[in-house]
Amino acid sequence: MDWKTFQALLSGVNKYSTAFGRVWLSVVFVFRVMVYVVAAERVWGDEQKDFDCNTKQPGCANVCYDHFFPISHIRLWALQLIFVTCPSFMVVMHVAYRDDRERRYKAKHGASSSKLYNNTGKKHGGLWWTYLISLFVKTGIEVAFLYILHYIYDSFYLPRLVKCNVAPCPNLVDCYIGHPTEKKVFTYFMVGASGLCIVLNICEIVYLISKRIVRIANKINRRNRNTAVHQKDYNNDPFNNDEETMLRRDLKDQPPSFRSAFKSSHRVSELKLEEKIRASAPNLSVFK
Repeated sequence: MDWKTFQALLSGVNKYSTAFGRVWLSVVFVFRVMVYVVAAERVWGDEQKDFDCNTKQPGCANVCYDHFFPISHIRLWALQLIFVTCPSFMVVMHVAYRDDRERRYKAKHGASSSKLYNNTGKKHGGLWWTYLISLFVKTGIEVAFLYILHYIYDSFYLPRLVKCNVAPCPNLVDCYIGHPTEKKVFTYFMVGASGLCIVLNICEIVYLISKRIVRIANKINRRNRNTAVHQKDYNNDPFNNDEETMLRRDLKDQPPSFRSAFKSSHRVSELKLEEKIRASAPNLSVFK
């Protein structure tokens, strides 16, 4: 596998990533790709030759090796690195699509026309969703490969001795694994690096979502503040106050309605009737 080409492709993702994404790329290159290329491939090598069984039965060693190691660690990690880094290319392809769309728009409307995007690599709109989906996919792939490794190799443990009784072995055969301690160390190291990448992906997901929520909240607060300022300016406008004053004057100058006139005349008649009753009442203070 040409890891230099692989590294060159992933380097283009770095300029569209956040701080957590750049740390993730550094961990992938330094602690996974470099360790895989420099040390892990040499440690495993042709591991089937190092798998030694205490029998000369033809085919027994091959069957026992296939039973205990259905997928080689080194090949499983190669697949994991390829699948984990593929979602990052979704972001690069989305940016390339934006660049091509901007170029076709310029060719159609002229170079002096307005831009479709202020910055094609800025994570807004569809690119934000593409970046977030790529993080979820990378996290899911990491977890899936860790589960496969845990399921196949019994909690990432490599014993020195395995006992095999699979046909065509004549009886219970003892088989010995080459470099078991060294392979165990590299297995734990690669699992730890994968776990660190999962933590970084989760941190980046939380960072992107929280940043988006804060931006939306600030936009809503700014909109409410502008609405309040416009309402205050409208109320303080002397032209609007003059209109309100003229409206009140017009209401005063209008002739009274039938209901208000009836109420006022009815009240006057009640007052006159009350005065007549008081005038006709005898003065009882004389008889005291």
